[in-house]
Amino acid sequence: MIRDEAYEGPDPAATERQHAKGKLTARERIALLLDEDSFTEVETLRRHRASGFGLENKKPYTDGVITGWGTVHGRTVFVYAHDFRIFG
Repeated sequence: MIRDEAYEGPDPAATERQHAKGKLTARERIALLLDEDSFTEVETLRRHRASGFGLENKKPYTDGVITGWGTVHGRTVFVYAHDFRIFG
């Protein structure tokens, strides 16, 4: 499913490398910050339209930025996080 591909990232090994460095993925960081099951992501399947520097051949979902809203202690907040697994 396309949404699963967006959540996993283009390279499953990138998640392993992130964890090996003692770092969490962007979605893991957001999950720790927000109240459980409160996150609503915006434009999960967004892709850039840039060209040059080889970008026309690399169009991952989310463009490496996870964006949305959720709650912290019941209060609505808007969040974003850079997913370094995508463009590093």
